[in-house]
Amino acid sequence: MSIFLRITLASIDHTLQKIFSKVHAGKDMAASADREASGKVVENAHEERFSGKYVEKIKRLPEKIWGMMWKVGKEDPRRFIHALKVGSSLTLVSLLYLVEPLFKGIGQNAIWAVMTVVVVLEFTAGATLCKGLNRGLGTLLAGSLAFLIEYVTTNSGQVLRAVFIGGAVFLIGATATYIRFFPYIKKNFDYGVVIFLLTFNLITVSSYRVQNVLKIAHERLSTIAIGCAICLFMALLIFPNWSGEDLHNSTVSKLEGLARSIEACVNEYFSEVKPAEEGNEPTEDRIYKGYKAILDSKTSDETLALHASWEPRRKRHCYISPWKQYIKLGAVLRHFGYTVVALHGCLRTEIQTPLAVRALFKDPCIRLAKEVQKVLMELADSVRHRRQCSPEILSDHLHEALQDLNIAIKSQPRLFLGSNDNQTSNMLALAAAQASQKNHKVSLPSVKTDSSALLEWRTKRASEQSRENERKCLRPQLSKIAITSLEFSEALPFAAFAALLVETVARLDLVIEEVEELGQVACFKEFRPDDQISITCERLPVDVYHNHLPSHGAE
Repeated sequence: MSIFLRITLASIDHTLQKIFSKVHAGKDMAASADREASGKVVENAHEERFSGKYVEKIKRLPEKIWGMMWKVGKEDPRRFIHALKVGSSLTLVSLLYLVEPLFKGIGQNAIWAVMTVVVVLEFTAGATLCKGLNRGLGTLLAGSLAFLIEYVTTNSGQVLRAVFIGGAVFLIGATATYIRFFPYIKKNFDYGVVIFLLTFNLITVSSYRVQNVLKIAHERLSTIAIGCAICLFMALLIFPNWSGEDLHNSTVSKLEGLARSIEACVNEYFSEVKPAEEGNEPTEDRIYKGYKAILDSKTSDETLALHASWEPRRKRHCYISPWKQYIKLGAVLRHFGYTVVALHGCLRTEIQTPLAVRALFKDPCIRLAKEVQKVLMELADSVRHRRQCSPEILSDHLHEALQDLNIAIKSQPRLFLGSNDNQTSNMLALAAAQASQKNHKVSLPSVKTDSSALLEWRTKRASEQSRENERKCLRPQLSKIAITSLEFSEALPFAAFAALLVETVARLDLVIEEVEELGQVACFKEFRPDDQISITCERLPVDVYHNHLPSHGAE
């Protein structure tokens, strides 16, 4: 009976365990199903969010493109006009293919006219003239030389003719490439030499298989002439943009940029408000934008001057091309810009003069900066209106501001020169700082066998390591401690700032001399006392250098 009872209880227990295991398995399956469902929900939410952002970006893309197009056109409306001119030129030259009579007369060589329009038509008339005449002259010389070689080798055999053509290609190619290194050729006719090489090789090599080389040269020359004629017509007669005007306007913007940079530098130096707390455009950006274009303008000015030298003289503006004088003035303005860069660097030095000390010299420095800014803006106004500058452009107010700054500095001698006692103590402090830097060597004691010597050595080593760690923590500050221990160090940064500010006044004479010489060479009109002079610039000028697109390849 007991055995039967035990078997029954065991079976019941086994059954209950199966039931409980199935219940737990069901719960686990339900939990895993819930987790999978929640994971799918989260994944679907992420996918919907990502797809929503992607769709939103696609919807905003036309608006961004239109905004960018509007911004570029608003900065300089000439860009939109130039785009229309290029489109019209390509349409006209495409008629050589589209119109049947023109296509029969020119044939497949009409593609050279299309390529000429794409390559030659530039933003300004000077650049178009330079590239168009280079391309036409290079093609004409190459075709003439290729015809001469064809005439010489007409009665020769095939082998002798091939050898002669190969030798001519080698000799002409090496000579023309070497000529490209000549400074004058590289500056004015480099593109023409490249076109000469290309055309000569194409015609000469193809003449070995084609009988009528004169026809090839004539067709290519005629198509290139058609393309150049369309480009010159669009560049010179349809809303022309002159490189000389761009060079003139860039000179005006340089003078105005220097004036804004000097004013912003001085105002920030004496300002009690941090740049981050200002609500408008950061002063750092205003200073940097003012002189950045001047420092990077050498290559662009030379390119504009080169293109302007190809342009015809226009009696409306000047009788003599003064482009070399603009280059000289640009060089003087770059040297002036280096002083402004150094003045800007005084705002970010590690050792700064306290505001309380700066306040002693605030008024004369701000007055001097305003007078310098006034002179630069008057020069910019005279160049803009092609008028000679006033003989009294360096007014008495500028000299008075210099005198006031000199008096203010002399009235505070203790800020720049310390007393003898203080100098002695400061020298001792500096010597102590230098000595602490040198005393960092670790000396090991002699080896002993007893435990007391080992304990003594460990104690001494621990103390030396602690001192070494302390010196490592203090070493980066020793140079600043040595500097700030000097009594005149508080006024030393301001002395550098004041010296650079006075240097800008000294460099004004060089700028005025170059502007006066520019007015004489360019035949600017005489200054009259009743002329109104504008010394403000409401908006930043257009950066004319961004209008000149880079050229890629000869074709």
